[in-house]
Amino acid sequence: MKLSARNQIKGRIVEVTKGQTTAHVSIDIGNGTIIKAAITNEAVDDLALKVGNEAYAVVKASDVMVGV
Repeated sequence: MKLSARNQIKGRIVEVTKGQTTAHVSIDIGNGTIIKAAITNEAVDDLALKVGNEAYAVVKASDVMVGV
């Protein structure tokens, strides 16, 4: 599959935590850096996401906001 998003970061899944409707997936991309994503439980099941699997964090956003 090709994607228009250019920020595709390969890593390994280190944690999958399912909630009532939303899951949080943590992907270790190296050097101690973890990217976390909130996706549906259905997506976790459809993609068969499990700890230890390789995965890509795909980032596409028109805005990134940071506040303190």
